[in-house]
Formats: sequence, structure tokens, C-alpha cells
Amino acid sequence: MKTLSLVIPVYNEEKTLENIVKKTLMIETDKRAIENDIQLELILVDDCSNDNSLKIAQELAKNNSKIKVFSHKKNQGKGAALKTGFQGATGDFIGIQDADNEYNPFDYLKLIEPLLDDRADVVYGSRYLKQDTRRILYFWHTFMNKSLTLLTNMYTNLDITDMETCYKLFKKDVIKSIIPNLKENRFGFEPEVTIYVAKGKYRVYECAISYNPRTYEEGKKIGAKDGLRALYCILHYGGQYAPIPMQFLLYLFIGGISAIVNILAFLILANIFSSLVLNIALAFALSALVNYLLCIALLFKHKARWNSFGEIVTYLITLVIMGAIDYYVTYWLLLAGLGNFWAKALSSLIGVIGNFVLRKYFVFPEKKQKC
Repeated sequence: MKTLSLVIPVYNEEKTLENIVKKTLMIETDKRAIENDIQLELILVDDCSNDNSLKIAQELAKNNSKIKVFSHKKNQGKGAALKTGFQGATGDFIGIQDADNEYNPFDYLKLIEPLLDDRADVVYGSRYLKQDTRRILYFWHTFMNKSLTLLTNMYTNLDITDMETCYKLFKKDVIKSIIPNLKENRFGFEPEVTIYVAKGKYRVYECAISYNPRTYEEGKKIGAKDGLRALYCILHYGGQYAPIPMQFLLYLFIGGISAIVNILAFLILANIFSSLVLNIALAFALSALVNYLLCIALLFKHKARWNSFGEIVTYLITLVIMGAIDYYVTYWLLLAGLGNFWAKALSSLIGVIGNFVLRKYFVFPEKKQKC
């Protein structure tokens, strides 16, 4: 016998909760579930609903031992509800089921097949693989989903078609090992967990699922700000694990912003102070601070706090090296006749490349794994 645990995050779903729970429980009556001796465990996590969702969930649990109910005293978000549910789940396989009617729980009988055959450790249900029919709704919502999936693939070197899908099914030991790393409490959970799946080098499969999207009037909750948060999560959690070309592109973005700060600061300071040395030094110091803060936020977040004297020393050495290069390149380009803008722009470009190389391989080198 194998137990399938499905975590159902609940927030103001009194209209659909009872129906989706009853529909999900019917999985056990399907021929495929009977043949594979699959038993269900439903974990309902109420995220401080202000309607009757919690009461409905408790009534359902009272009448069925397969249902467990957890609740939050404060609304925290879908990601937080999932973490609570994952911790309480005991099944051999643990997946996610939304409390609305957008997804068909019987699709889990397809998702579970690669796990039962031990071909996969994680299975994603994709809304964008071939379907017979589908409901047409929001172009920009789909565009955002596919764009975030593409960016996630670029950072993880996976080739999935639907990173934002609700249907993610894990072997128990896989999701239990990932839980302690999860930080996102809202929809940022989707890219965050995908990045840790890629980092763990787990075997990942995809399966086409049916999808019946609801409108915002019908209760859809995800919005544009969640898309922006997902973008941040991809950069923040994925940067340090991305292939080198993607890391450099991200650092190019960081370095570009720092370079703009460097140039603008130098131009402003040139109208305030007459000392060329002072102007170059102050502009560089300001851009270095911006660069460092962005590196911590997006690329080297695992080094957000220095943990050794040696790391501090190596960082300061890179500042001295690049500061000297910035000064002398700018100085000699100005002597060669270039204007303030182009002299600073060219020295800043050299700084972008030099800073990435030094910080990647000198300040924040990857720790060698012991055999």
C-alpha cells in the first residue's frame, strides 16, 4: 500500500472547499488507484480565512479520518500554508491540491505513475502540454507564467513547461529535505521550490493535466505583484546555482546599475569638488556599496553575512584592486583627451568584468565537496 498525501491550502474558499475535498477523496475509487493500492491523506491548512472555510474543513475532518486540519491564527500566504501541510503530511508521496475547482484531482493518478515506477523523484503537472480542450482567459497571465518558467529554466538548466503549476508531486523524503530551506510565504514558493529541486539534482518528470481557470471575479488571487515577487525569487534563490553564463548576465545587470551610479555620481561631484582624485574616489565608493548590496540581494545571498576574517580581507583586497584600476584607467583616459563621460564609462566596463571574476573566484569561491 502507498499513501498519497495532498496538501490543500485554504483561504476564503467556502464556496468550493467541500466539493473539491469530496472530489479528491473519490480518487481512491478509481480503478488505477485500486490496482496500485493507493490510499489518500488530505491535509487541509486554513490560512486564517475570514469566511466559513475553517468550520467547513473541521466538519469534513470530523466525518473522515483521512482528513487532517491545520490552521493559522494569522494570514501568511499560500507558501506558508504549504509548509505547514508538508510538515504534517505522512504519505509516501506528497502533492498539492488547490481548494478551488481549477484542477482535476484525478490527474494525480497520472502524475504518480513515474514515482510508483521509481523513474522520478518529482513530477510536475503541466497546463501547457497538449490538452484536448482548454478554457481561454487572460493572455497576460499566461504570458507571465511562461516567461517566469523560461527564466527559471535558464537559471536551473531544467526544461519544464510550467513552473507555476499548482500540481507538484514529491517523494516524501525529497520534500521533507527541501522544507527547511523554504522562505517564501506567498506565491514565491513556486520558483523557490523549483530551484531547490534543480539544486538537489532530483529526477524530474512532467505530465499533461487538465485546467479550468477561474476569473478574478470567481476568486482568483494571484496578481501582478506576485509575478514581480516570483521574478525576484528566481534571481535571489537561483543566482548562486545558475550556470556561469547566467551568473555573469545577472552580475552584468548588477554591474550595469553600479556603473550608472558611478558615472552619475562622478558627473555630479565634478560640479561640486575641484579635486579629480576625490571625485573619482567618492564615485567609486558609492558604486561599490550599491554593487555589494545588489550582490547580497541577488547573486551571493548565501554570503549575506561574512563568516570569517579571511573573507573580509579578500573582499577588501578586491576593492583596493578594482579601485586602483578604476582610478588609473579613468585618469589616463582623461589625459588621453576623452571627456568625463566616456572615460568613466570605459573604466566602469572594465570594473564590471573584473569585479565578477574576483568575487566569483576569489571572494566567494564555491566550497569543494569532501570525498
